[in-house]
Amino acid sequence: QVQLVESGGGLVQPGGSLRLSCAASGMIFSIYHMGWYRQAPGKQRELVASITSGGSTNYADSVKGRFTISRDNAKNTVYLQMSNLKPEDTGVYYCDARRSASDHFWGQGTQVTVSS
Repeated sequence: QVQLVESGGGLVQPGGSLRLSCAASGMIFSIYHMGWYRQAPGKQRELVASITSGGSTNYADSVKGRFTISRDNAKNTVYLQMSNLKPEDTGVYYCDARRSASDHFWGQGTQVTVSS
């Protein structure tokens, strides 16, 4: 049974930093492409950052230069380091593991709130 468990969310002031973690189990982590998505209230879920099984990364324009995605295959974990956070970064952040349309899993999400 595949499980993706996110952690590290919370309340942070604008300009602050957070590191999200997503621990995977029940899967061969190293062969999956991993991603972080977020969903703000009243908005659609959007891709924030992704990292392929080979380590190539991709970022939404809104987070380039502020967020860094990384993975540790030995720990079956993907990270999202978020810096210089803005109120518009607020939302529920979801971890995603994907090999194909039919081999795709989501975590339960972790709340990130950026507010003074």
